[in-house]
Order: sequence, then C-alpha cells, then structure tokens
Amino acid sequence: MRIKIFTILLLLFSILKVSGQNSYSLDLNTKTAPTEKITRNETEVGFTVSKKINSKNTFTNTIRYTKIGVNYELEKYAFQDNFTDFSSIANDLTIKHHINEKTSFTLDIKPTNNFEKSMGFSDLQLLGGLQINYKFNESNSLSAGVQRSMLFGKTNLLPTFSYTQQINQNTVVVIGFPTSLVSYSNTTRNTFSLKNDFQGAIYNLDSKDLDDNYNKTTKMTNSQMATTFEYVRSIDTYWSINFKGGYGFNNKFYLTDNAGNLAYDFNNNNGYIFNIGIKFKH
Repeated sequence: MRIKIFTILLLLFSILKVSGQNSYSLDLNTKTAPTEKITRNETEVGFTVSKKINSKNTFTNTIRYTKIGVNYELEKYAFQDNFTDFSSIANDLTIKHHINEKTSFTLDIKPTNNFEKSMGFSDLQLLGGLQINYKFNESNSLSAGVQRSMLFGKTNLLPTFSYTQQINQNTVVVIGFPTSLVSYSNTTRNTFSLKNDFQGAIYNLDSKDLDDNYNKTTKMTNSQMATTFEYVRSIDTYWSINFKGGYGFNNKFYLTDNAGNLAYDFNNNNGYIFNIGIKFKH
C-alpha cells in the first residue's frame, strides 16, 4: 500500500506544483480495436493544465489514466482468464523555451506506470525526450530530437522529427516520425484530420500462466502502426466532440520475460480502430 501511494504521489507531483494555471482541459475517450483473434477496449480520461510563464517559457502538464480490457475471441488460451485487464497512469510535463523568434526547444518528462492489476514502484518508467524547433517563416517549421518511449513494444531511445507546412489558412501538413498528419478546417467548428502514427506499450504482469512453459513471463507487450481519420466538432467555446476511425497495421501482442525474450506470441492480426471522445477546454 505504501508503494502504491508513493507512486501516485510521484505521478501527481508536477500537477500539484502548477495550481492556478491560466488554461486547462478535461477529455474522455473510449476506443475499441477489434481483430480476428483479439479485441482491445480502452477508456481514457486526461486532465491538462497549461501556463505561459513569460514571453519565452510555457509549460503544460497532463495526467492521463487509461483502462484496457482484452477479449480473446477465437482461440482458447490456457491462460484466458489472465492478461485481460491492464491500466496505465502517466504524467506528462512539457516545458517549451523560446531561444529567439525562430528557435525553441521542448523538454518532455513523462513518468509512466503500466500494470496489470496492482500498481507498484517497480512498474514506474521514466519516458520523455528533447526536441529542437526551428521556424523558417510563418508557414514552415522543422523539429528534430530524441525521445525515450515504448514504441515498437520496447523501451528505447528513438529519433524524432517533423516538418510542418501551413498550406493555407485552413490546411496544415505534418510529415515526420512517429506522427504524420494532414489537417483541414472548413469552418471554425469543424476539423478533419488524416493521421498516421506508431504506438506501443509495455505492461508489467501480476498473474503468471498456469502452464510451466510460461511461468517466467513478466510483461505484456503490444505495438502497431495506426492510420486514422478524425473529425472534431466544436459544440461551443468550451466543449468539443471527436470521432475517429481507421486501421491498425502490423499489430503485435506477446508475452516476454524480464530480459525481453519472447515467451508467447498471440499472432495477432491487423484490425479496425474506432474512437469517440468529448473534451472540455477553458
């Protein structure tokens, strides 16, 4: 219990330090990703506070809780009663500093706790990264950096980059890694986006497989590349809703041991992605 309380306090520390912000938002999303063998259902709630300290410094803090349910649909696994419920708590602190009118850097610190049933200090991982941003003019900018993330189902350091072009008042194109998108707004209330990004997560396991062949498994890993189409509708000044649909490619879902060695591969296949969400911003 003490470990659980300490972990929660560590994740919430940054939010407690940034009270009295000049803007904040709350969002709720539900997502389902069915495939032939496995269906993942996610419910996620996030709270964001943001403050512009001065003309050169801005910081944003987001805490996000995600609940994941996994249904194994066709095959009767020996451990079907296990590995069905997972949770994630992440606190994302972003600090942006403007060096001059054209150049800025962004520091991202993201302690993340992914677990199966019970949360512990050993589940905590420190993710995040550093990015340099250069603005050529009002329409074109370039960003490059590194981030420690769980993309591709492994915790490692990866390069990031993006080239952003404001084609006109309504259209923006971003080409980069891990995210690329095209965004179009026909009015101030409607935004349409086509997005491609890489996703991944690792969850520490509490339960062990009943079969001795898998009793050394300690982690559940999943990763994919997702291409989605999103529609965001602003209801009024504060409220907006979003609908997202798409397809997940190269889905991977497997068990590993502490050394990262493959213990069991669910041989998951590609499948559709559906998401609906609501957001309040002040």
